[in-house]
Amino acid sequence: MNNLPLEMFYKTIRTTAILLLAGLILNGCNDNNKSSKKSYSIQQKTQIYAKDTTLKGKVSNKKREKLSGEIKVTDSKGKLIAATQLQENDHYSVTIPSGTELPILLSFYADKNSANKDRLISAVIYTTITKYDINELTTRIANKAKALGGYTHTNMVLAADSTVGVPDANKTSTGFRGDPTQQYGGWH
Repeated sequence: MNNLPLEMFYKTIRTTAILLLAGLILNGCNDNNKSSKKSYSIQQKTQIYAKDTTLKGKVSNKKREKLSGEIKVTDSKGKLIAATQLQENDHYSVTIPSGTELPILLSFYADKNSANKDRLISAVIYTTITKYDINELTTRIANKAKALGGYTHTNMVLAADSTVGVPDANKTSTGFRGDPTQQYGGWH
């Protein structure tokens, strides 16, 4: 039996899921990479908040505990833009002043003495999206994008693609709802 159409179907679903995830996570493009290598990505102008904008979201970790700590908003050079406290509540809200240039980072620190390696981050690169969750997945994507050369649309998409795991094929029968003896051309 040839599984080529099924494999193509799952690859199409995987690509669509990755693009959808990247579109939800990302919101803008800033490609200021000064590398001497040729870039084949579409160049878009730097995005700047035209008015004060409130970003909201949820902070979560693997432990699923109620979190307390601080969320710091910094620019690409590490300059503090805004901050807010998270007090036994996993939702945050922080206002970004007008004129702020993207990309910016939302960083969650469990306490004032937290090391950078313990922080959770989310990169903001679009002015039109105002909901950003901060968790282990957004941290892995942002770290991978930074390693690829910075928080640009292209790097964020590549980072999301290499971070999010989608199976190439469904090798289980968990979705089957009929007679199990006839699922694979059964005996009656």
